Amino acid sequence: MKSAFPFSGRVRAAGLTVLAALVLSAVALPAAAQGAAPGADKSPPMTAEALALKKTLEQKFPGGDIRGIVKTPYFGLYEVQFDDRVLYTDAKAKYLLVGSVYDTESKTNLTEDRQRKLNRVDVSKLPLDLALKKVKGTGERTLVVFSDADCPFCAKLEQELKAVDNVTIYTYLFPIDQLHPDAARKSRAIWCAADRQKAWDAFFETGAVPDNKGDCGDPLAKTQELAAKFKVQATPTLMFADGTIVPGAIPATRIDTELKNAEAEMKKVAAAKK
Repeated sequence: MKSAFPFSGRVRAAGLTVLAALVLSAVALPAAAQGAAPGADKSPPMTAEALALKKTLEQKFPGGDIRGIVKTPYFGLYEVQFDDRVLYTDAKAKYLLVGSVYDTESKTNLTEDRQRKLNRVDVSKLPLDLALKKVKGTGERTLVVFSDADCPFCAKLEQELKAVDNVTIYTYLFPIDQLHPDAARKSRAIWCAADRQKAWDAFFETGAVPDNKGDCGDPLAKTQELAAKFKVQATPTLMFADGTIVPGAIPATRIDTELKNAEAEMKKVAAAKK
């Protein structure tokens, strides 16, 4: 189910034991999406020891999708890409660690950093004709947002975006009916406005909804399918050019940092192709 909260994880318990489901639901990191981005990090081939560990874990958690296991440089632990999460275990899979590992020197959340690299998506596959488009400054950077008109976190993000320049923002109208039953109607009216982006901005400034029937052929059903494909589970959800997914109304300073990081990553990918 989708959630309006800035950080949310979906329990994917089908075919798993109760313990496995609890493990998955406890990790609040962005879920993996279909269609990896060009240059996205992949787990290296598993060693014989890792393959043996994989077999043990599959016996303990039948139905779980173990995509990769690598030895970490800390605590003698193994990193397990379990279903769409990163977990840790010992060499015999006797203990399972659910949570984040932090580097106190660099002040880095190593688990989150690894998760994001493994789960990048290919933004070039997004159908941008289904999104609103706003160009700020040179528009040279790219930001994709899944947003709900009645989501308070989305309103907060809109305020933060005012301080971000030189970016083209693509906004997908993604109303969450369970939480905001009137958001779909508002989204359709905004989509059917003469100037969709202007209507979107005006709505968040004044609450005004365009005066139309919203029957011009809205993209909401296709946007729902798109969100399911890329496993978007929260509003707002941000996607950057390098495929990094960040859920939540993050501050403008972090948005700018993520945009810069995405630019640098895309340059590395381009250079590697030469």
